[in-house]
Amino acid sequence: MRFEVRLTAGALHDLEEIDDWISTNDSPAKAAHVAASIEAAIETLERFPERGRHPAELLALGIRDYRETFFKPYRILYFVEGKRVYVSLIADGRRDMQALLSRRLVRS
Repeated sequence: MRFEVRLTAGALHDLEEIDDWISTNDSPAKAAHVAASIEAAIETLERFPERGRHPAELLALGIRDYRETFFKPYRILYFVEGKRVYVSLIADGRRDMQALLSRRLVRS
């Protein structure tokens, strides 16, 4: 069974920011590689959305709605509703994830 995968506006913005940062600070070729790798990780959710683990930062708050997959160091957070997967956040895992998750997911 295939799931439809959608990126929220926030996740699309995250991808743009990652691409811009890598293009500016490394190279456009490296940015393209990272973007393609993140997109490939997201595409796997079409078939196996339940395989991702629950983020520890959210479990500590009792929130089990979200799961995550990776293209390290990037964390891809998503939730499943019916036959759809919604990617909510794409972020470098070296960031302060507790604060980021609180701002982006818990308060929304």
